[in-house]
Amino acid sequence: MASVGQLSGHFYRPILTAVGSDSRRHVTTHFLPVPRRRNLTSRQCPSMSLKVGNETSSTVDMEQLVGFLYKDLPHLFDDQGIDRTAYDERVKFRDPITKHDTITGYLFNISLLKNIFTPDFQLHWAKQTAPYEITTRWTMVMKFSLLPWKPELVFTGTSIMAVNPETKKFCSHLDLWDSIKNNDYFSFEGLVDVFKQLRIYKTPDLETPKYQILKRTANYEVRKYEPFIVVETNGDKLSGSSGFNNVAGYIFGKNSTMEKIPMTTPVFTQATDAQLSSVSVQIVIPSGKDLSSLPMPNEEKINLKKMEGGFAAAVKFSGKPTEDVVREKEIELRNSLSKDGLRAKMGCMLARYNDPGRTWNFIMRNEVIIWLEEFSLD
Repeated sequence: MASVGQLSGHFYRPILTAVGSDSRRHVTTHFLPVPRRRNLTSRQCPSMSLKVGNETSSTVDMEQLVGFLYKDLPHLFDDQGIDRTAYDERVKFRDPITKHDTITGYLFNISLLKNIFTPDFQLHWAKQTAPYEITTRWTMVMKFSLLPWKPELVFTGTSIMAVNPETKKFCSHLDLWDSIKNNDYFSFEGLVDVFKQLRIYKTPDLETPKYQILKRTANYEVRKYEPFIVVETNGDKLSGSSGFNNVAGYIFGKNSTMEKIPMTTPVFTQATDAQLSSVSVQIVIPSGKDLSSLPMPNEEKINLKKMEGGFAAAVKFSGKPTEDVVREKEIELRNSLSKDGLRAKMGCMLARYNDPGRTWNFIMRNEVIIWLEEFSLD
């Protein structure tokens, strides 16, 4: 992978020490040698063969460039756009399925994505990771409006941005996706990853709990949910429908003020024990409501509850969500999380987005969701 930490045949590993309250922006960086890795930088930024030792022959203000990226990258797909003067004319751009060798080609790629998709770019952090290298972590969600079902494509990953110490501008930009192993151009695995996300899922045009996608791997995505309110009652099993009519009755007007509350999606069935036997059925209340303003349920077995949100891992699938299928997905997801070193809480949720009586099985959107103890993008 491209690294500007490779200078004069040596490699350097950053040791970041936070200064002040914002550790993303204010760091003191020291570099230690690390094992040799493949040299791409010398071809991308020839001037980076400058000698690096106790003294440097460049006065590039890397902290200022990090601050610049925090301000500039959020404009990647808006009308303002990124500042092209911060890049060498012969900047090298690579991702698993795209490459450009000039700033004009790079900006053309951005314009193409903007016009074909509806991109939403979220920058999580940026930091110096080698003497002339800055790494950023990001999420990009794109809706492909040219297809009738408007599929949503999600990519998360890091960008390694090399700085030319002579021009003090970015001379290369290498994107690495979390969802694939082979990030070298041209990656067939990357192309398959794109096409897999074009499949049809029917998601009703209703309000859903708000969340941010932090990371998407080959097997699941990690989300950060905002707090939300549910009306719930006891259910019989994760894939069951027992109790649904009771909670649906509450939002349709069977409450203390006979108020009709707009329907949302998905319907959750949540198990809170390891055996997945203690189940509740939940419908999400629209975000404009709060517990103090909601009418009281008419039935004692119905409760209003605030979910605190937090980090969760989710896997999406289609078809009829039978109990066997749901439990199999839960086991697979839990094993993937354990393999990746993430600590999962007990239980899980099944999210069903569609009316089973009005939706073909093969376009149903279902998700198994497991809450996480904690999660960090560092």
